[in-house]
Amino acid sequence: MSLSYESSGVNYDQLDAFKRACQRAAKTTAVALEAHGYAEPASTRGESAYLMEAADHYLAHVEEGLGTKNLVADAVYAQTGKNFYREIAIDTVAAIVNDLVTCGALPISVAMHAAVGESAWFADAARMQALVDGWAEGCRQSGAVWGGGETPTLRGIVEKNAIVLAGSAIGKIAPKSLRITGDVRDGDAIVFLASSGVQTNGLSLCRLIAERLPQGYQTPIGHGDPRTYGEALLAPSVIYVDFVRECQQRGLKLNYVAHVTGHGWRKLMRLDEPFVYEITTPREPLALFKFLEQAGPISRREMYATFNQGVGFAAYVAPETAEAVVAAAKATGYDAWQAGRVRKEGARKAVVIPSLGLDYDGSTLQVR
Repeated sequence: MSLSYESSGVNYDQLDAFKRACQRAAKTTAVALEAHGYAEPASTRGESAYLMEAADHYLAHVEEGLGTKNLVADAVYAQTGKNFYREIAIDTVAAIVNDLVTCGALPISVAMHAAVGESAWFADAARMQALVDGWAEGCRQSGAVWGGGETPTLRGIVEKNAIVLAGSAIGKIAPKSLRITGDVRDGDAIVFLASSGVQTNGLSLCRLIAERLPQGYQTPIGHGDPRTYGEALLAPSVIYVDFVRECQQRGLKLNYVAHVTGHGWRKLMRLDEPFVYEITTPREPLALFKFLEQAGPISRREMYATFNQGVGFAAYVAPETAEAVVAAAKATGYDAWQAGRVRKEGARKAVVIPSLGLDYDGSTLQVR
């Protein structure tokens, strides 16, 4: 029987309904911004970052969490003694700042939230230091200061051997013309930036698969990749801040960008306006995704609806600037390529991958 993300306990229909309820209630509080000299700009609700508008700049704010990836690190640590908490910290910072830059804001300050069941979690000096070093490295990669954080002990809420990692960031858009607004047009090119692997989405399903494997996380993934399942899952996420910064410095307009996390490639249609996002040049999936598809087993449709499938960030740009945008990405160390185009087909909203026979209509992504 084919596995799905829901079979691992994650139901996006329920999660997204709560998020939409929060957005409706939160919007009623926007009047409070006026006393601080800010206003809520149109269309910020439902995007990855929340914007506050002043006369000559925007401030952006994001709160994000790692999810359950550290449970994979805990299992591998217990089985092999290999410590991946440096990578886990980078993952958490990446989850935060990659959302922040989707509006064009460059991160200024990042804060850590590290909740444990018992303070003894920090007694493992090697693991604790790896977490500290990785968080600082993630901030350096983002061009941001590590501004502070919170380390509550939540006995009875968090398991005694566990840590819940999350955080927040603030950023700024100045001048205001650098805001990424969703100015997408018929015929725009879609540029993909590669991921390092699963990054931070779909880990609950990955953990379920590990429980069913005789060797668990020590299973070789094959397909030409020498790593074990655990090692491949724990590759640190790519931080895409430098891509957005480089495009700004080169004067390359990004009409819209999407951080490809939860909901897999369905996230490509996050913009509220209806477009068809046609992916004409999907790459062959990384070895890890081939392994997941077979080990689950997981249907091809579910794979692209859950995992990033090797794509961590997508940019929609005018076709005449696509090559320059790819060049900017490569100049800053990213693996990038032109992957498709945007089409306007009336009220239709969808992500289509013709070569794979996949079509996801707008009803499969309800984040507003």
